[in-house]
Amino acid sequence: MSMFLFLGTRAGHSIADAEYEAICHYAGLPTSRMDRVRLEEGPMPSIDLDQYAGVITGGSPFNSSDPISEKSAIQQRVEADMSRILDEIVAQDKPFLGACYGVGTLGTHQGAIVDRTYGEPPGTGYIELTDAGREDPICAGLPETFDAFLGHKEAVRELPAHAVLLATSGPCPVQMFRIKQNLYATQFHPELDSTGLIERLNEYRNAGYFHPDELERLIAEALAANVVHPQQILKNFVEVYA
Repeated sequence: MSMFLFLGTRAGHSIADAEYEAICHYAGLPTSRMDRVRLEEGPMPSIDLDQYAGVITGGSPFNSSDPISEKSAIQQRVEADMSRILDEIVAQDKPFLGACYGVGTLGTHQGAIVDRTYGEPPGTGYIELTDAGREDPICAGLPETFDAFLGHKEAVRELPAHAVLLATSGPCPVQMFRIKQNLYATQFHPELDSTGLIERLNEYRNAGYFHPDELERLIAEALAANVVHPQQILKNFVEVYA
């Protein structure tokens, strides 16, 4: 049976485990088919990409666009490790899906301009597929417009010419893109449901994504949201590449 690899970067066992389990759940994979490497815990071990049908990474407390002087030693090591493995992934056009932090990592690796121009507070965003997105197999089954959970300080301001824009929104023009044929990144979170977003809100309430006084309102909005389509992206990724 095909194996997949998850590259995590979240400190804190509870929030890291919740992200990994959500991605496995919505991808339709038991954890026995999704190996996990937590890059924030130590140097990246040797990874044989030939063992895996595809690689997935999730969100992160790190921002690729932070000034180098503000990046911790752990963040700098994680970014260096991600850049090295992306060298291999991109060279092989190895199936890759980066959710949220994938935009900063794959985008930066490929020459996108990533900064804080289009940051968005946590909550629900209205996503629209482009013509290319409507034809892409990873977006199969998605309506042309749908709601998604998001929350990010940085985003792609300008894609490189060789990237294909798959989804957009008014507040954040680059919501999903593809490099080559098999490398994907989303700005929104395909792994999040209301419970998952609330866990993130509580975990990062003092991390600058929103004012702590807004927590109760954001939780109420998460509970009222009807976010049911983005998770299809994870399922499609596994079905296409398994």
